[in-house]
Amino acid sequence: MKFTRILLASAAILAMSLGSAQAKDVKKLGLAVANLQANFFNQIKQAVEDEAKKRGIDVVTVDAKGDGPTQVNQVQDLLTQNIDALIYIPAGAAAATVPVKLARNAGVPVVNVDRNADGAPGDTFLATDSVASAKAVCEYIIKEAGGKGKMVIIHGQKGTTPEVDRTKGCMEVIKANPGVQLVAEQWSNIWSQDEGFQIMQNMLQANPDVTIVFAQADALALGAAQAIKVANPSQKIALGGFDGDTAALEALKKGVFDVTATQQTQKMGRDAVANAIDIVAGKKVPPIQLMDATLTTKDNVDGFIASHP
Repeated sequence: MKFTRILLASAAILAMSLGSAQAKDVKKLGLAVANLQANFFNQIKQAVEDEAKKRGIDVVTVDAKGDGPTQVNQVQDLLTQNIDALIYIPAGAAAATVPVKLARNAGVPVVNVDRNADGAPGDTFLATDSVASAKAVCEYIIKEAGGKGKMVIIHGQKGTTPEVDRTKGCMEVIKANPGVQLVAEQWSNIWSQDEGFQIMQNMLQANPDVTIVFAQADALALGAAQAIKVANPSQKIALGGFDGDTAALEALKKGVFDVTATQQTQKMGRDAVANAIDIVAGKKVPPIQLMDATLTTKDNVDGFIASHP
């Protein structure tokens, strides 16, 4: 028994020393991004690459352009390139678990960012607390509308973590405001400005007296703002977005829409790299790490335009 204990202790020491060596040997990270057409994902990509460069780590980045099956193939390819860890932003809800399972089978740690893989989460998940932040946005636009009126929601990609959480947060506020009537909801496919424009046009045709709009991403909000401008309704429409995209912040300053939640995209990217290194080193990290977003209006937008968090 004593000999067995000595062997076990020796094995533990060896594992610790190997873990330390492994941490120093993190040379390459895979970064699988949902869609680099979106400013939000581009900001995360830039932050990941900048942080990795500071640490002497190479990053191989792939862009699924919003397509789940494409992303599965891309991750398969990344796993053949001797990556030490995978930073993964799922392109959609349907196939989100497959890349995680592939990486796990290959012994590669996974850091999920912004979107989790339901049923097969990575080693950790970094994201904004979208429930709380969506509540803040919806409280603001409902207050702007006087606490009552007809409301519509332009959703993000159905079933993705941010879409689900932002819906949950906003619905809590709607339920707490009996004077608000939710008259229409529609889901986008890739959270794009064009989709926001088309969806808002259709919603205004069916509900011309809408006074409150929650668009679950800034790109959708900018598209909705275009449609509202074209329709030129007689009533004021309170419009909220989400993300704190760089172009959207400039538009917010000009009064194109009313409010957004600015996410800490730079921090997400930096933390993703740091967590990947820690996991490879054998350190324990929390399974879920949620960050605050800041409610952003014309009153405080200048600071975020000057320096994005």
